[in-house]
Amino acid sequence: MYIGPYQLSNNLIVAPMAGVTDRPFRTLCKYFGAGHAVSEMMTSDKTLRMSKKSLYRANFDGELAPISAQIAGSDPRDLAEAARYQVANGAQIVDINMGCPAKKVCNKLAGSALLQDEDLVARILDAVVAAVDVPVTLKTRLGYLNGQENIMRVAKRAEEAGISALALHGRTREDMYLNTARYSLIKDVKEILNIPVIANGDIDSPEKAKYVLDYTGADAVMIGRAAQGRPWIFREIAHYLKTGEQLAAPSIAEVKEVLLGHLAELYEFYGEYSGCRISRKHIAWYTKGLRSSNEFRQNMYKVESTADQYKVVEAYFNNLLEHGQIMSDVQVEQVNLLETT
Repeated sequence: MYIGPYQLSNNLIVAPMAGVTDRPFRTLCKYFGAGHAVSEMMTSDKTLRMSKKSLYRANFDGELAPISAQIAGSDPRDLAEAARYQVANGAQIVDINMGCPAKKVCNKLAGSALLQDEDLVARILDAVVAAVDVPVTLKTRLGYLNGQENIMRVAKRAEEAGISALALHGRTREDMYLNTARYSLIKDVKEILNIPVIANGDIDSPEKAKYVLDYTGADAVMIGRAAQGRPWIFREIAHYLKTGEQLAAPSIAEVKEVLLGHLAELYEFYGEYSGCRISRKHIAWYTKGLRSSNEFRQNMYKVESTADQYKVVEAYFNNLLEHGQIMSDVQVEQVNLLETT
């Protein structure tokens, strides 16, 4: 698959997720086989450009190419300027966010709220494509409200504007992340466009990835929440698409190694205070479903330093490995119930 002149190594893409897809996470997903990753969204508000959060999000140092920077906003001129800024900062692809359903974004008529104003959508697309000499991609949804899906018009207008690829989440803004993703409109969009179409929404397993690719005819799939605490999902999907066979799940020893390596990268990237706090959600995702993980997490949340956090995570996994306690609490309860009946 190509985005402009850039050939991706495969058709598995990491979805942009605010507060998640920072440089350490993108790098890790690429290590496990993702062919491409898009940054967290960065506001087009230039007054916030030098904020600490924005500087972290715009840090692409040492990242594997092609580097894709996602921008969000509602003013065409501001978005055009933001695109130029990110290209100067090292971005090789600019992605426009018209998909975020969060209230704080939509209340500023950004993200998926833009789908209410197709004229504004068109002006933004034209302005950003004209502003830079790198490929511009678009991430969006089926529409703003159920029953008023306008993605067919938006998608066609995006292609006419010169958008290089379209990533489409199979929900409306009204759906948020509820209900199930709908793929029929993604299929319809693919049939009318000549640019690559990337299917997104509820793709959480190798089988689901293959089904969505086959059903929609999409050129690629975009994985978001399913990769949280499970970056090896890209390795699993790639293996399944190539062989039709399931890849064995990672061992507890490998999960431990991956998580501790991820923590080390987060600590180096964010520093002591933020590194410890940002790491907590990742630790929670990695340990979900493991033996006594709820009790472990409640204790882990109380730890205030990176050194101590690293030690308690390492000790938890060492205990699992020593005692072979890899079943979840629910599974243990089920076994105990069977043994007493």
